[in-house]
Amino acid sequence: MDDYFAVFGLPRKLGVDLEALQRRFYELSREHHPDFHQAAAEAAQAAALESSALVNRAYRTLRDPLARVEYLIALEEGRETRESGTAKPKAPMDLLEEMLEVQEALEEAKASGLDEAARVGLAEERRRLLERQAAEEAALLGRFPEWDRLIDAGGNRGPALEKLKQALATRAYLKTVIDDLSDALGEGDDSHVPHRRH
Repeated sequence: MDDYFAVFGLPRKLGVDLEALQRRFYELSREHHPDFHQAAAEAAQAAALESSALVNRAYRTLRDPLARVEYLIALEEGRETRESGTAKPKAPMDLLEEMLEVQEALEEAKASGLDEAARVGLAEERRRLLERQAAEEAALLGRFPEWDRLIDAGGNRGPALEKLKQALATRAYLKTVIDDLSDALGEGDDSHVPHRRH
């Protein structure tokens, strides 16, 4: 697995100076862009194309805080992607029970034809869950300094990594239920996903 942090000469910290990251991205893009290697041998052109693609993937991932933490977890665990993990953290039991109730209410509303009262109720539930998802994301971002201190101190990162994984599992479970509510209300994904980049 490529280390996107190493591509930019960064430690495996979650706090990233986005302006510095962007400046370095432009430098690396100019250095590896295939247009600047057209006169080179075919193998060198292929290497430049591969390096350019790697720089682009790394930048897209590292500039987004949620993508960054997902990637860092996969990197720390030595996995190619988060989907390939064998022991995914589960959402907390109280959240599972609450979301089961929401899903049951959604199924009942669908079965009764989704009248206006049901639509209003589902829309209110979705609004509440979106607020909760935003709070969960803020709490996740708030854990970044703890991780970065452990990197600086060379401390045991295992417990902090588990907390990050748990927060991502909670967020993913909320997103699934929010998406189900949005689908039932006939609203597309783009209409309810909060802007994540910082």
